[in-house]
Amino acid sequence: MKTPATMPPTMEEEFMLLRRRAALGLLAAPATARAQSPWPTRPVTFLVPFAPGGASDIVARAIGNRMAMQVGQPVAVDNKPAANGQIAARQLARSAPDGYTALVGSIGVFALNAVLYRDPGYDPVRDFAPVTLAVTTPNVLVVHPERVPATDLPGVLAWMRANRGNVFHATSGTGSSPHLTMELFTQVTGTEATHVPSRGAATAMTDQLAGRTQLSFQGLGTILGPVRDGKLRAILVTSAERDPLLPDVPTARECGLTDFEVASWQAVMVPAAVPEDTLRRVHAAVTGALKDPEVAPRLEEVGYRVVGNTPAEFAAFQRAEIARWRRVAEAARISLD
Repeated sequence: MKTPATMPPTMEEEFMLLRRRAALGLLAAPATARAQSPWPTRPVTFLVPFAPGGASDIVARAIGNRMAMQVGQPVAVDNKPAANGQIAARQLARSAPDGYTALVGSIGVFALNAVLYRDPGYDPVRDFAPVTLAVTTPNVLVVHPERVPATDLPGVLAWMRANRGNVFHATSGTGSSPHLTMELFTQVTGTEATHVPSRGAATAMTDQLAGRTQLSFQGLGTILGPVRDGKLRAILVTSAERDPLLPDVPTARECGLTDFEVASWQAVMVPAAVPEDTLRRVHAAVTGALKDPEVAPRLEEVGYRVVGNTPAEFAAFQRAEIARWRRVAEAARISLD
């Protein structure tokens, strides 16, 4: 049995060690490496549009810690939690296109804000160059077992129809991925649910665990503990295949819902005018860190599925997501203006 002194460091401990080493000037790349690699020759900054501890922050630090060790330059995480990510996104759009500033953000920043605001102050397609889709996580339909006496989708739908006008769903906020997922769900199933927005996933979980709301779609990592403890019941996952962390929970397709593959996701972008050679180097560094054998398993065990695709693949995915959620938001008449 390993003692605490010999346990491998956590990502946070690695990050703190990296910062101390950077402060002492111990992370300078060898002269030969600098000569061969125009980027990076100085520290890199990851803008994060939400507070520390959230999904974007977790992913940014996981990538940044390992990337810094691999490229020999510090990677700082700069949290800018305001305006649904718009402040950080605008800052990236104004940043020098040199690869030294990147944004690690969510589906909200890179797709939903363009749908929900007439003018969020940036265009997520025009103003940014895609680096990679970093991770995805499915949403999970969960119910309060005492408030919703159903164990499968037909039972949930029957209960919703019998209680029309008194069905309430909790989300982390208006326009969030869980909110739009429920809107899509009610559109395709012909049901109704009243939205109860919260100030974050934790508050939404508090409301549902207390029985103030009866059901919701939430990110996989958010509901794992309550489901395993029996405080919530998982009905379906929105991924194409069953998730290994909830192997007994069927997919939406298995439950009869077609075209209902939905994911929350985190991605990396840089300013639009970054030179192609620099973009290739940034992509290689980010995906190399993301798929590192010490990083990927840590992300996966808390509900994230590592992707790390090409810039072109991510660009196509992003455009499809914007178009899809625009249709859902317009049908539900959701706007944040």
